[in-house]
Amino acid sequence: MHEDDKMNELGTMRLLNNDLREPLEEIVSGYVNCKWSVRYARDMSDYACHPCAIMSDGAFSVFAKFSEKPESTKQFEIEKSSLEYLSSHAEIMIPTPIGVIPLANGTLFVMEALNAIERDRLQWRQIGKALARIHRVKSDHCGFHMPNFFGPLEQENTPVKDWVTFYGEYRLRPRLRMAVDSGYLPSSLAAQVETIIRRLPELCGPEVTPTLLHGDAQQNNFVSTIEGAYVIDPAIHYGNPELDLAYVDYFQPVPEDVFDAYQEEMLIDPGFARRRSLWRISGYLAGIAVEGSYYTGMLADAVQEYS
Repeated sequence: MHEDDKMNELGTMRLLNNDLREPLEEIVSGYVNCKWSVRYARDMSDYACHPCAIMSDGAFSVFAKFSEKPESTKQFEIEKSSLEYLSSHAEIMIPTPIGVIPLANGTLFVMEALNAIERDRLQWRQIGKALARIHRVKSDHCGFHMPNFFGPLEQENTPVKDWVTFYGEYRLRPRLRMAVDSGYLPSSLAAQVETIIRRLPELCGPEVTPTLLHGDAQQNNFVSTIEGAYVIDPAIHYGNPELDLAYVDYFQPVPEDVFDAYQEEMLIDPGFARRRSLWRISGYLAGIAVEGSYYTGMLADAVQEYS
């Protein structure tokens, strides 16, 4: 923590109001087994869909985020259990959860803070290796044993045997409805997505053994540290590993080191390049549902590839 992050700058931060600060300091004090109080903080809200910050007493730092949404306790409990699932099943590094704190006006989720570093070739390779480690975990069905969230959107994970059914019925159709309901999806573009859903058996490529997925594996959901790549904000389920591979460079390009390192552990089907945009359609629909028309052009470009 930098000392120029002064306490007199923290009054504008929602997280530092007494109704949130006091339970935060109480749970962290219990975790470290001594009195802990916030002396410094760095606002991280620009990197998330919730008010959040890294906070420190000068010796021990935590990352905390807050949500006022009615389902916030459920969402954070699912996020916590999903992180723990990745840690136990895929031996992936996760930020250590400290606790989910239900409050009268919302919910706090508190974790140990990570010391992020700039990425060079090694750090990009570590992301590829971490993703391959997740994909080594297999199942006999697509989906998961509980629903979870993709950003703020709840997603159903009803187990089914094949990926075509799961992707069409539990990813594309629900998000298409959300995007239509938002009012930002042109009817002509919605019709094109419907056509793609009907064509999924011919577009999805060879059937795959259902693989554990991060579910929202865009590059910012990996935190590079001296120890290696940590995973955050999962939307886990079992399915086609190409979904995660398509999301890694979803927002901006990544070096080929990510994919080279991945392929040292797991093969990437040669047809993946033809299907990359197909998997991103679900993300673009979610983006339209949450953020509006910003993603409409990207969705139009993606569906055009399969027209």
